[in-house]
Amino acid sequence: MTDSLMNTYKRLPVGFIRGEGAWLWDEANTQYLDAIGGIAVCALGHAHPALTRAISEQAATLLHTSNLFRIPLQEQLGDRLTRASGMEKAFFCNSGAEANEAAIKLARLYGNNKKYKAPTIVVMENSFHGRTLATLTATGSRKVQAGFEPLVKGFLRVPFGDVAALETVAQNATEIVAVMVEPIQGEGGIRIPDAGYLAHIRRMCDEHDWLMILDEIQTGVGRTGRFLAAEHDGILPDIVSLAKALGNGIPIGACLARGNAATLFHPGNHGTTFGGNPFACRAALTVLDTIEKEQLMPRAAALGAKITDLFRARFDGHPMVREIRGKGLMIGIELTQAAPELPALALQHGVVLNVTADKVIRLLPPYILTDQEAGELVDRVCAAVDALTAQRQTATA
Repeated sequence: MTDSLMNTYKRLPVGFIRGEGAWLWDEANTQYLDAIGGIAVCALGHAHPALTRAISEQAATLLHTSNLFRIPLQEQLGDRLTRASGMEKAFFCNSGAEANEAAIKLARLYGNNKKYKAPTIVVMENSFHGRTLATLTATGSRKVQAGFEPLVKGFLRVPFGDVAALETVAQNATEIVAVMVEPIQGEGGIRIPDAGYLAHIRRMCDEHDWLMILDEIQTGVGRTGRFLAAEHDGILPDIVSLAKALGNGIPIGACLARGNAATLFHPGNHGTTFGGNPFACRAALTVLDTIEKEQLMPRAAALGAKITDLFRARFDGHPMVREIRGKGLMIGIELTQAAPELPALALQHGVVLNVTADKVIRLLPPYILTDQEAGELVDRVCAAVDALTAQRQTATA
């Protein structure tokens, strides 16, 4: 351990030095099953041969030139993403937070073009959109916001999944320009809204001339079994943000837009030094090629359903488990009590996971997980929860 790093993370006492497929090895060569995938990033697992080959070739060819010039690989990636998503234009950056910043700036421009004095974006309670000043303001967590006041103006918060609250906003608020929402709340505890929720927001945005912004940073690029989670509801947003799985560990984000939203930015309105450079775009193109070639989106849907069913059978009547939720390979196990010690305990059972919203085990495994590894994931997570349960029962005996 070193004292040279800023104290921004409560790191677990393990350092990984090697990965292959769904597995990680630490400095003592102990093996772990990776059930969090770098927080929904490593969709292809670790050291995937196609990605390894592509980034090695690109590193030996050209890493960076800047957006002062054409970047052919960026143009190819823009074409791929707009076709896959139904969007029309792409802006590339380095992270999900930056993609959301671009989306927020588009909404502000949209409102200012309407001559609004205070353009306002409706956001959701318990959401997570990033840690820049604008995105942490959009985030529905006082823990994330605390200490960084004054926050950015121009956001109005409503409960997630509550269409009645959104209707009330439409009746009473003025100068609304957009609704920004995650199709499934990830950091908020794998919260899946009722069927029809996104379609209702889409209708309201059309009716009131608002932009619909979908944060698909965690759900996008196939994690729920479709390229965008919005496809399950049969809708298209006006703006969508992507990152995480898009680069499989190489930093890249994308803000995609269609219709009026796609024409708002002009030279000088927004920019980035590193975003969309040849290296990152080559990685993202390889990720998309591999997902398509190996048919990993339908695999994610089927595998996620299998894992969820296994957990429901294993945890039926379990004293520590309240509910199991999931769509594709985005799975949450809500416990009856807060469990901050569970990630460290899970390491003792050879599985890497995390707990979000205090008591929800969040599982975001790679799409390349085999059936055998899926069964092993369930076994190891169940063993960790059983161990935690035994500890709690002993402590209260």
